[in-house]
Amino acid sequence: MSVINRLGLNLLHRLDPERAHGLALRALRSGLVPLPGRITSPRLACDVAGLRLDNPVGLAAGFDKNAEALGPLARAGFGMVELGAVTPRPQAGNPRPRLFRLPDDRAVINRFGFNNLGMEAAARRLAQRPKDAVIGLNLGANKDSDDRAEDFARVLAHCGRYLDFATVNVSSPNTEKLRDLQGGDALRALLSGVMEARDWLERPIPVFLKIAPDLDDAALGDIAEVAQSAQLAGIIATNTTLDRAGLTSAAKAEAGGLSGAPLFDKSTRVLARLSQLTNGTMPLIGVGGIATAEDAYAKIRAGASAVQLYSALVYEGLPLVPRIARGLERLLEADGHANVANAVGTQRDAWL
Repeated sequence: MSVINRLGLNLLHRLDPERAHGLALRALRSGLVPLPGRITSPRLACDVAGLRLDNPVGLAAGFDKNAEALGPLARAGFGMVELGAVTPRPQAGNPRPRLFRLPDDRAVINRFGFNNLGMEAAARRLAQRPKDAVIGLNLGANKDSDDRAEDFARVLAHCGRYLDFATVNVSSPNTEKLRDLQGGDALRALLSGVMEARDWLERPIPVFLKIAPDLDDAALGDIAEVAQSAQLAGIIATNTTLDRAGLTSAAKAEAGGLSGAPLFDKSTRVLARLSQLTNGTMPLIGVGGIATAEDAYAKIRAGASAVQLYSALVYEGLPLVPRIARGLERLLEADGHANVANAVGTQRDAWL
């Protein structure tokens, strides 16, 4: 890590986490953050559900909720960028404080509650998006909605023309009863509406489902079956966890979803099980605890066609992105893989 990057992170870590996050976005928009541009090679370039990615390292939803920094993020080295979550109407989210660093655990707890400016604001910014990036949107539901299932379809219908992919997020622990929508019948009905909205788009796009890591094997089996029958493009595994086992940081008891290093093993086991349940026929995106090229490679070998990260940026900054992408290329080469696809699932059984 460069001295400048370390100094910048040290300064941000002296501030309230949510304020620091806002300043980081402002610095990106102002051009103050050095960016590597696109990172790709024949070995790193990959196809995930029809999306042509420069490399398999993506930005998870939550970093840029309102599509404020699309241009800079497109030049930060990511193979894809996922925005949001975005709900039909603006909402303030949960009361502050709602974001907590756990430095001893290299983790983060958040209980934002889908705070965002709504789909109208998102669509206006997405209309000005860079054309040479792969950009997706995490779809959310308003907390006080009478029909949360319909909310997901409404956001997709309104913003879909500007997107390369969309993600149905029924796995956030910070909106009451949202995770109930992961159940078989409720999920089947929700996805039916979303896929109908997708089919009405002038250019139908891939739709993914993002799931929680705190699901038992029966629930994972239901999700795999429903996702396949609904003809989803793939599954993103996983969102944050409610598990607090083994944490040592002062903020460990805060309510909300835990992300970062402690999530790695749990989320990778879920990923591997989904790969087994779908027999490797459905693209999976691995998320949870990725902070090194070795972490990203482990997710790919457990069954992921691509990966996403976010929490590690809190501790390493954006220079982490090219470091992981280039390190992943070296790992693929060392194992004799000509491309990412050749490595997918090659160590799945080790996680089952």
